[in-house]
Amino acid sequence: MKPDLSRPTTDSNSNSESNLNDDAATVVHEPLTPDIEHMPVVDDPRQWSNFRKNFILLQVAFGSMIAGLAGNIQNPAIHEMEVDLPATASQISLSLSLFILLQGVVPLIWASISEVKGRRFVYIVSMAIFTVGSVVVATSKSIGLLIGFRCFQAAGSSAVMSIGAATLADIYDPVERGTKMGIYYIAPLLGPSLGSILGGGLTTAFTWRGPFYFLAIMGGVVFMSFLLFFRDTFRHERSHTYQGVLKARLKEAGTKKNVGVEDIDADNAAQDIEKQEVSSKPVVAPDVKLGLVDVNPFRPMAFILRRKYNLFMLTASGLYFSFAFVVVYTTSRTLGTYYLYDPMKIGLVLLAYGIGTVGGSIVGGRWSDYQLSKLKIKNEGKSTPEMRLRCTLHGLVIFPLCVVGYAWVLQKRVNVAGVSVMLFACGFASIFVYTSTLAYIVDSNVGRSSSAVALNSCFRGTFAFIFEEIAVPMQDGLGDGWMYTIIAFIMAISGALIVIVMLNGSRWRREAESEAAEPPKMVPLD
Repeated sequence: MKPDLSRPTTDSNSNSESNLNDDAATVVHEPLTPDIEHMPVVDDPRQWSNFRKNFILLQVAFGSMIAGLAGNIQNPAIHEMEVDLPATASQISLSLSLFILLQGVVPLIWASISEVKGRRFVYIVSMAIFTVGSVVVATSKSIGLLIGFRCFQAAGSSAVMSIGAATLADIYDPVERGTKMGIYYIAPLLGPSLGSILGGGLTTAFTWRGPFYFLAIMGGVVFMSFLLFFRDTFRHERSHTYQGVLKARLKEAGTKKNVGVEDIDADNAAQDIEKQEVSSKPVVAPDVKLGLVDVNPFRPMAFILRRKYNLFMLTASGLYFSFAFVVVYTTSRTLGTYYLYDPMKIGLVLLAYGIGTVGGSIVGGRWSDYQLSKLKIKNEGKSTPEMRLRCTLHGLVIFPLCVVGYAWVLQKRVNVAGVSVMLFACGFASIFVYTSTLAYIVDSNVGRSSSAVALNSCFRGTFAFIFEEIAVPMQDGLGDGWMYTIIAFIMAISGALIVIVMLNGSRWRREAESEAAEPPKMVPLD
């Protein structure tokens, strides 16, 4: 007897009408999709011991911290770099902007590779690239070489920060994923705040090259950790992307094999998995070797972006996280110019923002899981990803208000204690919401989580790049008060997008899955 892990479907019109009536009732139903996330597999990562899973969480979190540190650790050394290389202020700014942009865009490639070659392969290769890039930057004699290998650094550091969330999706069920996501994001969120402190201390002790040698050492440690101790969490049977690539290869070879999906139509690999009936026994995929030539980063990305709920949520999530880059950079300028703080003092003030993000990440993740469990009980043991978003309502209102408050505290040059309090509040409120949006992106893209998280990184990096480029002209032309007020308005619009998804996401997902499940229409020939 084979249990069908997908939702039941009907053929009659009457049953279809009944389903529509059920959807309008209080109980929320999932769309007609198979539970590929729980496809039986050999050596299921979700059945591993808590110690092993928590160790993996520690590994990816530590690797992600490097990405946050690498983007900000050079800030205290900017003046010394300009004199020593030599370089202009615009060239140094370009190195930072390109770093942020590439750190957001390159994960699109890493995610696709990880869906074929696994997470471990990507982690090892990416950290090797980052370590080599850090060494070259530390020994650079010209600004051109430095900019080029800062881009190299960005490409290497971006993998763990983006695919780390997909790794957590591999080993944790949705009911505990919010809490683990919150813990995971403590590390990269602390990076921007700690970067200024570490950068200031290392620059003072070892010149501007010290921070980059430090990154090289950290990169080497993480590389060895993944090489020696990381056990791959990726399972091909649970990946829509891998299934599509595999079936395309089988079609090319003129072969049709059973890969745990019945009635395979090789002409539409993206639809095949929607029709599956899986066995309760672990599924063993055919022995077909897939390589990097099979990686197509654009197809899964296009599939994700075609769905409205993804487009709305990726935009909102990217804008929320990009705020962290803007507030650290612009606040550093204000503290240095008007408060006359040195790099070390600036770093200590910015630590308030980092502590706030840590608190928001932990509390937001736990609150998200608690609310999801509570709503699941009320909904007859069933849950939808949109349920998780209901816990963000308080944060969606509070965060823009905190940004407005911070705007005028900074504009009026209030005592630094007031600045620190508002930095903490902004950090807490923004990440309180962000942890739930990230968990939603993972939960609503089952089997494509790494591609979805990579797209999230792309949106985040692109928005951060734009904000970095326009922040300085806005700050110089409008002042801190009006600049942050405009940013608060943008954050309010982002919050409205989240509310729209919360109200309509379930319906949009049902419509998208129904369209994907429909057979192609036959056009009659006259």
